[in-house]
Amino acid sequence: MSDPAGPVEIAWLEWGDPKARPVVCAHGLTRNAHDFDALAAALADAGAFVLAVDVPGRGRSGRLSDPTDYAVPVYARLLNAWLAALGLGRRVAWVGTSMGGLIGMALAAGEAAPIDRLVLNDIGPFIPKAALELIAAYAGTDPRFASLDDLEAHLRLIHAPFGPLSDDQWRHLATHSGVEGEDGLWRLRYDPAIRAPMRAGEIADVDLWPLYDAISCPTLVLRGAESTLLLPETAQAMTERGPKAELATIEGTGHAPALMAEDQIGAVRTFLGL
Repeated sequence: MSDPAGPVEIAWLEWGDPKARPVVCAHGLTRNAHDFDALAAALADAGAFVLAVDVPGRGRSGRLSDPTDYAVPVYARLLNAWLAALGLGRRVAWVGTSMGGLIGMALAAGEAAPIDRLVLNDIGPFIPKAALELIAAYAGTDPRFASLDDLEAHLRLIHAPFGPLSDDQWRHLATHSGVEGEDGLWRLRYDPAIRAPMRAGEIADVDLWPLYDAISCPTLVLRGAESTLLLPETAQAMTERGPKAELATIEGTGHAPALMAEDQIGAVRTFLGL
């Protein structure tokens, strides 16, 4: 895929019949397409064609040559071109967790928007500085782990707000979040340079209300009940302005619900009409 940011390879996973209703899933800042394996399988079984994308710099997708391009507007341009190349313009549903939701908002608010139904998983148009500071403390670090078990322990710590996942689910996340190097040590499967934009200046509140207000497609907001990133007052306001989203609160989770539990999967499936 080519862009003013430079050419980059985009990788994705597919489930279901390519002739069926397309649903695109986009992950959070340091995550990857395999986060959606459980959701994608369920949606495909319900009759959807699901594409879970590795955002550039993560998973199997290529890295950007200029670290300052690791930003939502660039991701939105690249993924909009990717959708067009696949012939999916103007007719996809979008499920976005955190950063993936911000990309979805940017696409849904633009001209000739390719998205006709939007799910925002624990993300909204206002992000408080305190939450961003917590993310900046771990995002883009490049730790080494002696074993996959050690990597999993790290994920269990920093992603505890995902909710009460089973041992098998944590191992699934760990297996697809790391890569073993020639030195026998495990690393996280993303470009550490993704943190560059967060380190470019002082962290401050993010206000994207004008972007949100430009969205017109049906929208569902999932909020982790203990989330410090999507504040309850922000989530409530999202039901009153812009697309006037539906709101579902996920108990026992923070930022962000993992979309692996049956109730979370069911909420997405119902909203998408599957």
